[in-house]
Amino acid sequence: MSEAPRIVLFGIVACDQVRQARKWLKEKALDFDFHDLRKEPPDRILLLDWLKHIPHDSLLNRRGQTWRQLPLETRQSVVDQATAVELLLVQPMLIKRPVLSWGQQLAVGFNADLYENLFSAHLLARSTTSNPT
Repeated sequence: MSEAPRIVLFGIVACDQVRQARKWLKEKALDFDFHDLRKEPPDRILLLDWLKHIPHDSLLNRRGQTWRQLPLETRQSVVDQATAVELLLVQPMLIKRPVLSWGQQLAVGFNADLYENLFSAHLLARSTTSNPT
């Protein structure tokens, strides 16, 4: 029997969406690793891996204060995945949070319904093995 992939949550402690995601995972008794993007910013390899699963526009937070504080020239220079990656490497707070990685699954932002769907089979399998009839 193969071991289930590890759940990894990337974000910052002070972010409301990250707090909600952490709370949801804890309430469901799902073990996860947390990586604070301020202390452990992603490297190029990790960003490119994420971008195999989602478009760069979904990862780049253009709605936050960090984005609005960038010079207009910098904001206008982000035109494709390559330029987004370069910016995210120097400004990791522009990553939309949280990023949840679970095996080949990736979710950006917190949505309880999305998480429920993502983990439904895992939660069901766990409940049937812990409560055999």
